[in-house]
Amino acid sequence: MKLGYFTMPVHPPARRYVETLKEDRDAFILADRLGYSEGYCGEHLTDAAENIPNSMMFIATLLGATSQMKVGTAVVNLPHSHPVVVASNAAMLDNLFEGRFILGIGAGILRSDAEALGLLDADRNDMFAEAIDHVLALWAGTAPIDLKGKYWTISTVRTLWPEVGIGDIVKPYQKPHPPIAGTATDPDSKGLIALGRRGWWPISSHFLHPNCLKSQWANYAKGCAEGGHRAERANWRVARSIFVAEDDKVARAYGGDDPNSPYRFYMSQLTAKLKKARRMIAFKPHPDMPDEDVTFDYIFDNVVIRGSVNRVVDRLLELHDQVGDFGTLLYCGKDWADPQLGRKSMELMAEKVMPAVNAALARSMAAE
Repeated sequence: MKLGYFTMPVHPPARRYVETLKEDRDAFILADRLGYSEGYCGEHLTDAAENIPNSMMFIATLLGATSQMKVGTAVVNLPHSHPVVVASNAAMLDNLFEGRFILGIGAGILRSDAEALGLLDADRNDMFAEAIDHVLALWAGTAPIDLKGKYWTISTVRTLWPEVGIGDIVKPYQKPHPPIAGTATDPDSKGLIALGRRGWWPISSHFLHPNCLKSQWANYAKGCAEGGHRAERANWRVARSIFVAEDDKVARAYGGDDPNSPYRFYMSQLTAKLKKARRMIAFKPHPDMPDEDVTFDYIFDNVVIRGSVNRVVDRLLELHDQVGDFGTLLYCGKDWADPQLGRKSMELMAEKVMPAVNAALARSMAAE
């Protein structure tokens, strides 16, 4: 099992923006130094807490600061940009990173983003489907561009000038294109079926109750079968909110019990948004659990993984026993309210927790 990194990110709005941007970069740079295999960044346009508006622009700042980890978007909200802009910018990033780029895509879930862009009443899922079809066609095609759609019609037929290179867009470094991934926050996500049909990679959200993960894999595998692809568990990314400390008392406090815990702030933001959207089901082990039972105590006991190295190892092995193999565990980054503890947790994950988890999995496999 590989170890990756993911951040939405979420910071207290009162913090200086310049400081949180530096902190987010530092987390990716640290992950790269520690051997995390990949790192993803989210984006929102109108959220003071989730405050990176362009994930590709942020990732570009990591060029030269990282050397081994793959970097990805989680996700680019396709209805928010013209497909030509997405295709050309993603292709440029893929070339700049010489193939260390993963394109995570989504339809955009923040309603204030949609309102700001005049898309509040639009069918953003339909726009998303058309946008990715256009992006793939732009990468696969040759000049002149001539694509027709419901939302975007793209052409360079009238202005084509091949002798000087006018009329086409840059192509990705990876062939036929960078790996494409999608995130899933719904326990019975039909989007995973669509991902499987295309043979793209699934990322299961960090706030899903472990009971929901099996159904997500089943949907993805169903889509793979329908699309004629083999469902490879190595391609499955499972994100988790994790905090590791050198003792359990510190882990429980910083990881949620302390009122000033960044994990508590994170979950307060998340639960407020999901309650308003009536999407609290993601936290639940079964759909008929009342929303009012999804308390902070419940979340930190059932969804967040926190503790000393041995305790976190045990929890991760329990998760593996429950859901089966998956290729990459994505450590979900939080605000570094205490930079020393934030860094130390990432270090312990890479240097202590994952070696122990993989050693236990190897022993289990050898015994079978």
